[in-house]
This record gives sequence, C-alpha cells and structure tokens, in this order.
Amino acid sequence: MTDTQPLDDVSYDQLRQLVGLVDYDDAKDPFPVRAMDAVVFVAGNATQTAWFYQAAFGMDLVAYSGPETGNRDHKAFVLKSGSARFVIKGGVDPASPLLDHHRRHGDGVIDLALEVDDVDRCVEHARAQGATIAEEPHDVSDEHGTVRRAAIQAYGETLHSLVDRSRYAGPYLPGYEARTPKPKPEGAPKRLFQAVDHCVGNVELGKMDYWVDWYNRVMGFVNMAEFVGDDIATDYSALMSKVVSNGNHRVKFPLNEPAVSKRKSQIDEYLEFYAGAGCQHIALATNDILATIEGMKAAGVEFLDTPDSYYEDPELRARIGEVRLPIEELQKHRILVDRDEDGYLLQIFTKPIGDRPTVFYELIERHGSLGFGKGNFKALFEAIEREQERRGNL
Repeated sequence: MTDTQPLDDVSYDQLRQLVGLVDYDDAKDPFPVRAMDAVVFVAGNATQTAWFYQAAFGMDLVAYSGPETGNRDHKAFVLKSGSARFVIKGGVDPASPLLDHHRRHGDGVIDLALEVDDVDRCVEHARAQGATIAEEPHDVSDEHGTVRRAAIQAYGETLHSLVDRSRYAGPYLPGYEARTPKPKPEGAPKRLFQAVDHCVGNVELGKMDYWVDWYNRVMGFVNMAEFVGDDIATDYSALMSKVVSNGNHRVKFPLNEPAVSKRKSQIDEYLEFYAGAGCQHIALATNDILATIEGMKAAGVEFLDTPDSYYEDPELRARIGEVRLPIEELQKHRILVDRDEDGYLLQIFTKPIGDRPTVFYELIERHGSLGFGKGNFKALFEAIEREQERRGNL
C-alpha cells in the first residue's frame, strides 16, 4: 500500500495528526483496508439534504447521478471535504428499494464503503470467515476506467462496499458525472473538516461482542479500546462500547450496545427510532474546531450544550493541563476536552440532524491523543439525556 500518497491535498502527515494514524505492516493483514471510501446515506429528500451539507458543513458537490445521467431509480450526490466523501441517495422511482429503506429507518447510513487494494482477496477471506456476501466482486467501467467492487453485510442493514479504484480516473464511480463545486464566500475557510475520524455503530443488547469478533475475524480489525462500567454511565445512559480499527487506525468503528439502566438510554432510543442496528454518529476530524463550530453554527447547525459546572470542575482543570484554547474559550463554545497518555483532544457533538433522533455528528481535533474522549462520556450522556427528556423519550 502506498499510504504516504496524499488524498485530495490532505497529506499522510496531516492525516496522522488529524485522525491518529499509527505505523503498521500490512504484509500479514488478511483484509488490508486503505481508507474509508465513502459514507453513503439514504435521505428522504436527497436534493435538499445535499444542499444542507454544502451550506452547513462546507462540503463540495463533485459528482452526481440521477435521471439526467440515465439513472431512473434514484438521485445520488457526491460531496467532498478533504479526504472525506459523503454520498447522499434518495429514491426517484416509487419502487426504488431506497424508499423502502427510508420508510423503515429514516435518514441514515446505508453503506460504510472501504477502499481496498484487492477486492477479490478481501471477499475470499470474508467468505471463509462466514460473512454474508451482499454483492459479489465485479467490474464497472466507463470512459474514465474500471472500478472493481463488492459488498459484505454488516450489522443491521448496513453494508461495507469494497472498492478498488486504482484503475479509475473519474469523479466517483461509473454512472456519475462530474460537478463543479460552487465558489466559497469571500473569507470562508477552504473547508470545515478534513477527514472522517470514526463511525459509531449501535447494535442490539448482547450483540456488541458478536460484532467485535466479526470485525476481528472477517476484516482483520484490531481492538483499540473498551468502555464499560460506571465511569461512562449515568442512571439512564448506561452502555458498553468497544472500538475496532484497521491496522493503522485509519478506519475506526466504535460499537455500542445498551446496558441495563433505570430508564431508556440513548442507545435504546436510537434502536427504537432507527428500527434496528445502524450507524449512530460520524466523527469529523478538523484542525481548527473553533472555526468549524463557528461556521456550522452560522449555518444553523445546533450543538449539544454543556453546563458551566463541567468547566469549573477543578479536577478537570488539573487533569487536562495546558491545551491550545484557554478554558474560557472552551466554555464559551461548549467544547469538551480530554487528555490521555498520548496527548489531548477537543470535541463537540451536534444534535440529531434529521427528524428522527438517530444520526448526529462529532467534531474532533486531536493533539496526539488516540482516544475517544472517555473522560467526557458522562458529560456527553447528560447532555443527550436533557435532549431526550425534551423529546419525551427518557
């Protein structure tokens, strides 16, 4: 693998800092993953949703497929921000399977697509480990070249498409036409985030260890972290969480399951309103979380609130030490901070971005830390619970 090659002017060294890459030898990896290829969404109105991501998340529209390009089933908008790629799909034909998916789950992630060097090798290994192959390896071609594709079934109705685009020079995939991004307003940052840091999956009670083992066996992922017990629980939001990743931590999948608690937890709420397991939130890596927050807030994105008591806690101040932003600035913008043995991170979470209380986003700025903000879990859960109570779902 040529891990040192830049992706969309985000260099390997920049990615190392942004998402916490580590060195590893892929020679013995049975399922070597190069990167996240795309986070693919189903939306009730893809046309408007794509506009929202451009206006509120600062993403660029780079490719399109729809009736105008010969795709009579659905519209699909391909959006980029640095190395991050989102694809927003919405059914056009009343018989489109995407509309059936949306009726069950609402707006959400249908595919966490992965870029690999050898689709056939990965599928062969996955099949030997008992994975369900949702789409057999095959080529798709156009005037820009050929893409080798396949897909395996993960939790719920979530797919992992496997994509080898080494022989392709088009804007996304065959069947898509390039689009020219709209110019940014004068003074606006080039982009609000640079990469996908991790994608969190919520699974049913008792299924977390099953899926951790599945990722270990089927995709050769390694275990990064484990969060259980009182240190990450409140009376309502008890959960258990484990994190799996590919060898160099470029692709990270935390997996949550609910734990027994006094009332409905945030994981229970998600499973109820999404009607099953699925991708709960996506963490977006930025090198300037303050500018990102300000840009997104100006466009109407709402973030979870954190009480002043969080920032006034002397234990927090002693634990985090000196960070890039003064504590008063963190408090003003409700940014959470956590430190571990490798460094620190800054993070903040949006409210759910759709009608159902399911999918939301995290912004994360890493300074050496390879963690996920364990010290902030209680503060985060309490903020989520306040929103659950307002929705009548606690």
